[in-house]
Amino acid sequence: MPKGSPELTAARKEEIVNACETLYQTMSFKDITLKEIGNVTSFTRTSIYNYFQTKEEIFLALYEREYDRWNEELQSILQENEALTKKEITEKIAASIANREQLLKLLSMNNYDMEANSRPELLASFKRAYGESMKNICRILSKFCPGKSVQDIQDFIYVFFPFMFGIYPYTVVTDKQREAMKQAGVDYVYQSVFELTYTCLMKLL
Repeated sequence: MPKGSPELTAARKEEIVNACETLYQTMSFKDITLKEIGNVTSFTRTSIYNYFQTKEEIFLALYEREYDRWNEELQSILQENEALTKKEITEKIAASIANREQLLKLLSMNNYDMEANSRPELLASFKRAYGESMKNICRILSKFCPGKSVQDIQDFIYVFFPFMFGIYPYTVVTDKQREAMKQAGVDYVYQSVFELTYTCLMKLL
């Protein structure tokens, strides 16, 4: 780890993650390299190694930040409402997920490789943010759905969180994919992130 204050180290890591985020808007995971990231930061590829050892670690940090942002929205639902109906809970959670398209895009990637190529301490930090999102959903259900048992809530978590991995590829499609579906004779009804999530949540709740 390079010398410097914790604040300086955090700021430099943030710059690298921000660069990765920018590239990810127009490039795929496989096409983004440490050299590409270095080209849009004040760092060389070699100096990036002072903060992240692999490309996967940078993406994991971006992933963690997306969960942190979602957690802020989930905590707002908890703090700003005294009571919610089933429909209102569904709308608010679906809206929070619709705001996190980048999280959904990351979820659709090969997480096994990303986690396998990251150091244990960074993986643990990511898992804390991921785990907090599960806890926040549990808190929302416990507060606004008092009739649900602990088992009901656990069942919800084990259905809804795996469902999230498929939201992005089912809602964000290219013209090429649409044409392929048309040529294959697949009569698929395309939905937005909000619509697909809302339907799932209403069934689960």
